[in-house]
Amino acid sequence: MNVDEFFMEEAIKEARKAEELNEVPIGAVIVLDGKIISKAHNLRESKQSAIAHAELLAIDSACKELNNWRLENATLYVTLEPCPMCSGAIILSRIKRVVYGAADPKGGCAGTFMNLLGDERFNHQSEVTKGVLESECGQLLSDFFRNIREKRKEEKKKKKIE
Repeated sequence: MNVDEFFMEEAIKEARKAEELNEVPIGAVIVLDGKIISKAHNLRESKQSAIAHAELLAIDSACKELNNWRLENATLYVTLEPCPMCSGAIILSRIKRVVYGAADPKGGCAGTFMNLLGDERFNHQSEVTKGVLESECGQLLSDFFRNIREKRKEEKKKKKIE
């Protein structure tokens, strides 16, 4: 197992915490000098907050840990490709490198839907490594949404019977 896989496993552990809360299973870990300085998982439903994405929560925690808004030499590991909002926070916090698992064709802004993280019009760009433990990260999301669809079908069946 290489270093990226090791830290992505930690992000997957965070994603599983989200799943236990019936949140979309997305996890993030921020690493500086080979050490995890923050971990977070998606909490949008729990907090009823559009901005409670794993990446934003991890960035906020890392900034507090370092007492600095600049995360210039940090690496962010996240199970799903960052969205536009999270990509903006990554740029603004000056994260050096982003490693993600599953691509997001509908909203990924690290090269799939668009590439905000590499856009040279911004004063900061982040190096991106994609597809680390991609199948594991993608399977978490696929299983989660399949279970939701199955539950909805069951609920519809119950309503028809009543």
